[in-house]
Amino acid sequence: MAHLPANDGNDLTETADARPELLIVDDDPLITEAFAYVLETDFRIIATDTRGSAIRSVRALATPPPLALVDLGLPPTPHQPDEGFALITELLAHAPDIRIIVLSGQSELAHARHARALGALEYLPKPVDPERLRSLLLSALEVEASSPLASEAADGPALRGDSDAIRALRSQIDQLADAPFPVLIEGESGTGKELVAQDLHRLSSRREAPYLTLNCAAISPSLIESLLFGHTKGSFTGATGSRAGYFEEAGNGTLFLDEIGELPLELQPKLLRVLENGEFHRVGETRPRYSRARVITATNRDLKQAIRAGGFRADLYHRLSVFALQMPALRFLAEDRLRLMRHFRQHVAAQTGAAPFELDPEAKARWLAYDFPGNVRELRNITIRLQTKFGGCQVGVADLEAELDVEPRPLASATGTPPTPLEPDDSDPTERAMRELQASEGFELDATLRRWEVAYIEAALRIAQGRMSQAARLLGVNRSTLYSRMSALGIDRGPAGDGV
Repeated sequence: MAHLPANDGNDLTETADARPELLIVDDDPLITEAFAYVLETDFRIIATDTRGSAIRSVRALATPPPLALVDLGLPPTPHQPDEGFALITELLAHAPDIRIIVLSGQSELAHARHARALGALEYLPKPVDPERLRSLLLSALEVEASSPLASEAADGPALRGDSDAIRALRSQIDQLADAPFPVLIEGESGTGKELVAQDLHRLSSRREAPYLTLNCAAISPSLIESLLFGHTKGSFTGATGSRAGYFEEAGNGTLFLDEIGELPLELQPKLLRVLENGEFHRVGETRPRYSRARVITATNRDLKQAIRAGGFRADLYHRLSVFALQMPALRFLAEDRLRLMRHFRQHVAAQTGAAPFELDPEAKARWLAYDFPGNVRELRNITIRLQTKFGGCQVGVADLEAELDVEPRPLASATGTPPTPLEPDDSDPTERAMRELQASEGFELDATLRRWEVAYIEAALRIAQGRMSQAARLLGVNRSTLYSRMSALGIDRGPAGDGV
């Protein structure tokens, strides 16, 4: 999320309207108008009808809206949930603190669970009582939008946990905190990368200097250069005054660039120059300026794959990753899953005034066995829902199971014949191959390899909800290679694919 630096005396006049903004994304204008009519007393409504228009609306705001009401069935696939799932992911990438309520006519339990795993706070099937919806939205506002692993203690570590992986990460943070060199933080969405950046700054000699954050995914590409480097009056349409950029405002402090993989390719050489010698120019200015800020970046993308695909500069990657830290996914953090649940449970219980819920032994075992594909963001939202529904009560495994994304993702094959899965005792693929060759008279190596390749590509596309770059990362190939193989195999990319 962008925190705008000072603009040399050209601040916009703030509106006196104190109502929080609510983004409504639904392709049915009657539903949008009805909700706007019912909710406009409490909220300022921003209505859109597609994933793209929703993201453009969020980017156009100085501060992202705190709430979003999202329909899963959006164009171009209104009868499938893929666009809605992709929108949840993109909204949270642009605005990590946004609270998303999914309201959908696609009321399958699997869709509800998956939407929550992606980061939605709640899921309501259509039709919904307007007063219930209003109450849920107002309640969502009462839950403080804190960073996933944030500590209440201002002088304590932002990163919480006592697992071996977190202890090792804290040790690395201690070692690197006072180094002047860039740090690249890599890891899945929802693992708490920004908290590592906060600790790197807090533990450094720069702690009294500014700490500024810019989410590269949250800003329109046409505005990022001006935000980073500043601009002069008249340098472009709408530049009514001069403005300092983040590199100037950071001074001797720290500049954290989140989602660095989304930085436009044409701006990457300018960032590289700053990293190499501190030099930059305001937009519309020829006089060089110099930055002394330390740069920390984060990404959930595989930047090496992006380099091979031509979307990221290799020289910039090597400059950013002088030091690299890897965020562990929650599924590797063992007992930390319980520690984090207790932390969020206490926090929400204090806000709601209800006694904390408890997990019975079977539910506790299920909690520790669950993978949490949405990482800490998913864990936090599950805890919020459990505390809201079962405050002061004991939660059984059936109640917990209803909150988890446990539905298997069926795989389909374009050949019509899905490959037979390996048997549980097939530890040696050569032994299996020998058995199949001996048992089959019509074995064809090319056809078998083709079926497996189709199955893995379609599996990756399903996991990635049609996002080509993400599917390519899962498969360990670049995007152009994936396109070529899909074309050769006759795999239809489908309407859900967005090319990114």
